[in-house]
Amino acid sequence: PVAGGMEGKFLISNAIAWALGMVSLGAISLGSFQTGAILLAGLFCYDIFWVFGTDVMMTVATKVEAPVKFLYTAPPSDTPRAYPFSVLGLGDVVIPGLFVRLMSKVDQVLQPKNLSYFNVATGAYAAGLSACFIANEVFHNGQPALLYLDPSLVGGTLACAAVNNQVSDLWDFSEADEDEE
Repeated sequence: PVAGGMEGKFLISNAIAWALGMVSLGAISLGSFQTGAILLAGLFCYDIFWVFGTDVMMTVATKVEAPVKFLYTAPPSDTPRAYPFSVLGLGDVVIPGLFVRLMSKVDQVLQPKNLSYFNVATGAYAAGLSACFIANEVFHNGQPALLYLDPSLVGGTLACAAVNNQVSDLWDFSEADEDEE
């Protein structure tokens, strides 16, 4: 059987992973822009090391059958695949998702005049994820999604802040400040 019998179970696994992700997004808060940027920077290094420096992430992604990842049927290819899915870890959804959620709060408090932080962050996530999946197909090996997601998210929101003339406001943003207002 292909991928340890996952061909019929991946939709259920994805549904459970989605539910876990949504609960996490509702229950966890980054608290501030700086916390989010530092967390993403740390996970950027972590993800690159564990994907390119060891076989741990690839082993977990392809051998562990648990709802801690999203599985997508890999695009058709002339090259045979040992594993028929593209994989996106739950952490590649939840942690950047928390950052995107924080940007919706930034929009409410800073009320940007030109560009919405939430819209920019959502577009940056989509662009980063697209770049990751393209690299995955081009290089035919697993890619650390945070390698693409983190720079697009942090860079995109800082560029948005520059356009809105709010760089220091964004950098100093904290949800505690929001609660005091």
